[in-house]
Amino acid sequence: MRKSIILCSVMALGVVCAPLVMADEGSTESHHYLKDSAITTKVKAKLAAKHLSTLTRIKVDTDADGVVWLSGRAPTRDAADLAAMIATNTEGVNAVHNDIVVEP
Repeated sequence: MRKSIILCSVMALGVVCAPLVMADEGSTESHHYLKDSAITTKVKAKLAAKHLSTLTRIKVDTDADGVVWLSGRAPTRDAADLAAMIATNTEGVNAVHNDIVVEP
């Protein structure tokens, strides 16, 4: 009798915990997505706060490791460097790849 109670308890625990484990596996990906989009939003907001129309033409992407990728066009090297500096100084950013093209 005692063995069957223990066995039933273990089986019930397995049934209850299995969906929680499966749900946790997928949550890591969605957590990265939320983190990445939050970093991207922060960088874009800081670029917009500078009120330079040239910085609004810069595309910002963030990967799961907190690496920000800047692309687009800027009129000067200083504007491209400013965008990279803003991204670098944003919370959650681990590295910045500046692929901004300077327009002639």
